[in-house]
Amino acid sequence: MECRLLVVRVFVRDWPRALEFYGETLGIPFAFKSEEMGWAQLATGDAQLALERSTPGEEENLVGRFLGVSLAVDDIDATYEELRGRGVEFLAKPERMPWGGVLAHFRDPDGNVLTLIGQPKRA
Repeated sequence: MECRLLVVRVFVRDWPRALEFYGETLGIPFAFKSEEMGWAQLATGDAQLALERSTPGEEENLVGRFLGVSLAVDDIDATYEELRGRGVEFLAKPERMPWGGVLAHFRDPDGNVLTLIGQPKRA
């Protein structure tokens, strides 16, 4: 059996605010977007990040949590500074992990926590 990751879903309460945050603030282009469906896919490579509008009753279990989603960036230090300047809330500065990569966790407007992953800029 061949299996590949296609989409990772992120549930959001405030649909317009989520579209603005991911599309404009983070600068990730949309591959697909449907107001009627409450579904959007971001062009993040082979596996896409999808925004799904939550419905009342689902929110407390699906929105506002650590997602375990990591977005790879070329220059984590520059990306961190640029996004901070755009108002993105980071939990801490980028931190080097024992395995060599650097992580920086941030919140979207609904409180979902995502991670930037990269290598530090070489001196």
